[in-house]
Amino acid sequence: MRLLLDTHALLWWWLDDPNLPERVRDVIADESNEIFVSAASAWEMAIKHRIGKLGSVGQALPRFHELIQADGFTHLPMDWRHALKAGGHEHAHRDPFDRMLAAQAEREGLTLLSRDPAMAALGARTRW
Repeated sequence: MRLLLDTHALLWWWLDDPNLPERVRDVIADESNEIFVSAASAWEMAIKHRIGKLGSVGQALPRFHELIQADGFTHLPMDWRHALKAGGHEHAHRDPFDRMLAAQAEREGLTLLSRDPAMAALGARTRW
């Protein structure tokens, strides 16, 4: 299965947070699945850390690339096709990070691992 981690799923994976259900943890850990992490998640974490909403990721941010590689995940860059899809989606959802993740999942044929029900309204195939 080809999966894109929502930012909260990535953070909870890294922090071994109990908010990440065991069944989702098993899906991420399953080496037969290809796990993608969007550049949008790095962007979201950096902004939220800077404004004081994510103090717990301060040490992880400089090691973002290293941590993604260590987990065997694949970086997913943002490109103009993703941007047009995210910006042009008719749904009124205002979070630019969610819009980008949903657009990337849809354009790349990925299932988005997210507990956010708004992601499906943005057109993303989701699992949680």
